[in-house]
Amino acid sequence: MTLSVAQIDRETDQLVGEWLTLTEVARRLNLSAGRAKQLLKDRKLIGVRRGGGEPQVPAAFLAEADVVKGLPGTLTVLLDAGYDDVESLRWLFTPDDTLPGSPVDAIVAGRHTEVKRRAQALGF
Repeated sequence: MTLSVAQIDRETDQLVGEWLTLTEVARRLNLSAGRAKQLLKDRKLIGVRRGGGEPQVPAAFLAEADVVKGLPGTLTVLLDAGYDDVESLRWLFTPDDTLPGSPVDAIVAGRHTEVKRRAQALGF
């Protein structure tokens, strides 16, 4: 499987806010650059191109020295629902008054089961 990284639109870029380069992700997770790329290939994380250069990942996807618990499963559910990387980012970072906050805020707060349930409903 090759690494495919989407180009992001301005609106989604602004929704996400803080970004980390893949090099920064590798450093924060204490991984090699190759292993950090593998996280993208395995869809444990999603990254996009912002302008030029290497792929970037939302900073919210990392907690301490690990990927936020529940994120990889949610990314898989969104892919199964037909969402591409940019659509997934837009959905994850768009505020939802019923959560409250955005789905990524809920995942970070430990409510990933609820977010996955909502993501599964998107496929129907």
